[in-house]
Amino acid sequence: MEQVGLIGQPNSGKSSLFNALTNQNSPVAPHPYTTTSSLKAAAEVPDTRLDALAEMSSSKKTVYTVVEIMDIAGLSAGANAGEGLGNKFLAQLREVDALGIVLRSFEDESIVGSSDVASQLAELEMELVLADLNTVENQIERRRKAAKNPAKNDLNSKLLLQGLEAVLPLLSDGIPVYKSNLDIETRANLKEAFLLTTKPVFVVVNISEDQIGSEAEFVDGIKDQLPFGVEPIAVCVQLEAEAAQLEAEEKTEMLEGLGLGDGVLSKVAKAAHEILNLNTFFTTGDKESRGWTFRVGSTAPVCAGVIHSDLQRGFIKAEVIDFQSLLDIGSWHKAKSEGKIRLEGKEYIVKDGDVMEIRFNV
Repeated sequence: MEQVGLIGQPNSGKSSLFNALTNQNSPVAPHPYTTTSSLKAAAEVPDTRLDALAEMSSSKKTVYTVVEIMDIAGLSAGANAGEGLGNKFLAQLREVDALGIVLRSFEDESIVGSSDVASQLAELEMELVLADLNTVENQIERRRKAAKNPAKNDLNSKLLLQGLEAVLPLLSDGIPVYKSNLDIETRANLKEAFLLTTKPVFVVVNISEDQIGSEAEFVDGIKDQLPFGVEPIAVCVQLEAEAAQLEAEEKTEMLEGLGLGDGVLSKVAKAAHEILNLNTFFTTGDKESRGWTFRVGSTAPVCAGVIHSDLQRGFIKAEVIDFQSLLDIGSWHKAKSEGKIRLEGKEYIVKDGDVMEIRFNV
């Protein structure tokens, strides 16, 4: 299960977003540090493709993919050096796979601080950079000393030290690793350092109800501050949190009535999948239809292992068809009888939206 950590300044709407994503009831109040301990909850990711497959197969059960969301205390200026409460939880953020940065775009007399999203983003990034710089400076000295001892200086240690030395000048210049031109190999070598700015990021701009329809005004100004290819998401977090408490049909009506589309969970899940290089394949039948996430570029045996290790170990072939083709035909049995199901071997690269059955023998 992929983990996304939500960060933001106090009262940015972080905890409300957590509630909207996970259907939780985390405390929310118009004063700083309502969140005083990190919270985690799983969020089922809606997928209309899976819904259609489940309906086609008359499945008794539909199992969506899941992402785990972590909400931590607001990060104040100086958090990396012990200011506020957020510094207590920076270490926990090192466990997550991606960071969701929440920025507030509206004025509120009860909230301290600027509503300028660009300055909030710059301040939050600086806290992450300074926390990483402290980590790198501490580790680099230790590892330079260890490098003098041949017994402790294995290849992985050498590569990690090289990575730390490469990233030190970047962080010293205030550049987060995710915005740098550092090559893939060096980033991989830094994995054991558990740095915050090596993680992929996406940004959620929390707009007010009266700013709906003017989203571009708040996201266009920060696009050049984000890593290449990352598109900021603008949502009214308060309305999303209210909608999350409704029954499914009422929630859909509310979101459609307010012009909010599929809701924030779909948008956040899509953003997280893109930055984490994740796709989804499906299995479907009368008992169950289920979505499974996998890394882009994975082969059929690797994806079989996502279902169960025995399927990867005993992999023979995968029966494969694109979800839309299957829906157009109307059933797996009919698609098979018409010869539309392909047999793919161990070298097949699974595509987003593939529906599969695995042939295996152990």
